Amino acid sequence: MFPKVSKIKELKKNCTAVIMIDDPSQIPDFFLSHPEKQYITEKLETNNKCKVFRHPDFVFIYKIKEEAGYRQSDSARKAGSDFYDLLKEEKPESVQLIRLSNKNVTLTFLEGILLSSYTFSKYKKNKEDYLPDEIYLLDDNISDKDIGELKVLIEAVFYTRNLVNEPLSYLNATRLSEEIEKMGSEAGFTVEIFNKKKIEALRMGGLLAVNRGSPDPPTFSIIEWNPQDSKNLKPVILVGKGVVYDTGGLSLKPTHKSMDYMKSDMGGGAVVAATIYAIAKTKLPIRVIGLIPATDNRPDGNAYVPGDVITMYDGTTVEVRNTDAEGRLLLADALSYAKKYEPSLVIDVATLTGSASIIAGKHAMIAMGNSPENMQKMKQSGESVFERLIEVPLWEEFSESLKSTVADLNNLGDREAQTSVAGKFLEHFTDYHWIHLDIAGVTYYHEKDSYRPAGGTGFGTRLLYNFLKKFN
Repeated sequence: MFPKVSKIKELKKNCTAVIMIDDPSQIPDFFLSHPEKQYITEKLETNNKCKVFRHPDFVFIYKIKEEAGYRQSDSARKAGSDFYDLLKEEKPESVQLIRLSNKNVTLTFLEGILLSSYTFSKYKKNKEDYLPDEIYLLDDNISDKDIGELKVLIEAVFYTRNLVNEPLSYLNATRLSEEIEKMGSEAGFTVEIFNKKKIEALRMGGLLAVNRGSPDPPTFSIIEWNPQDSKNLKPVILVGKGVVYDTGGLSLKPTHKSMDYMKSDMGGGAVVAATIYAIAKTKLPIRVIGLIPATDNRPDGNAYVPGDVITMYDGTTVEVRNTDAEGRLLLADALSYAKKYEPSLVIDVATLTGSASIIAGKHAMIAMGNSPENMQKMKQSGESVFERLIEVPLWEEFSESLKSTVADLNNLGDREAQTSVAGKFLEHFTDYHWIHLDIAGVTYYHEKDSYRPAGGTGFGTRLLYNFLKKFN
């Protein structure tokens, strides 16, 4: 899946090279000829990246700009992505990354290469995969542990992307649970799957209502990583929306750039499963539990309808105003179920509202919650991995439109401020420290953006891993 990545002590001859510098004067004379060095110096006056082709290799020069720390790291990821585009054309067998700069960007440059190498070619006759056989790192600041951790994290991101890219014809709720079981077997976390009969016995009314129009049964997957050296007695709970396809139900969606990519509506569930995969594979000493309620949302003759009143897992009654506001119903059952674990923190991740993408586009997820200290740490992690978030408020006024004349709540509220209104609906089912992440705008891209491909992006997996790695 990935090339062999190893450290070296000296330059290799006849090997494609990346040289990371602060200034052209740092390039050693013995590595490039005088005309090559002069050419590079002139090029770098107007651009901070350039390449010199030789036979049988080529040299890619990356002059690192002075930027804020997290932006400098992401610039290196993007430079790594640019370099990968060259690799695909030239297809060298090996590559060496040489850091002559004073700035530690080798690992993020490598991250950009590896993230950019993703393809979803399962259903293609002609595969398009390429990576060099070996990547060498000339940088004393990088350890073998750093390399191993990065490779596991990239694997987790690729798992997220794969799950999001799978069509409903393959990935229904049952198959999603089976895929999570495979990940558990590989990484060492436990998986328990509730079938429809168990879900009915638990009276998870939100999940069951959304599932009524589907020919396939729902599932509720419980993932647990509980190492002996865990530093937290009370677990962190990750809740992921697992709507494997969303037509909108009887409140049918339009097609263009709406229903036509709704296989991605289980992106939150994919992020949760992949994050715990990375945590377990790297053996982080933190107890984490994932809850993933899963179904598709379809307009069958028995589907739930606007005007229905459903009873949730915690006994709350909800008037259905719109069957396309289904994700919050699944999440509400899972958030209520999370109380049994007496969690230290609950984080839910969901492609919840279209207005989240209106707020931030493809550049950030939307966050809200009741744990300011953890929210601040989450923002720091977001900047560190460049999966940023924008916090919006949960004012009491947002709950006014969720009142119902026939039930405790309605599932829609006002169109205005819908991202916060949906958050207020979820808040009703919490009584613990909680953060809600709306990833509707960042889960699926229609066009490639540097190291994030068209299709599933994996956005959120690196963020949660970074946050939980530092959690205390």
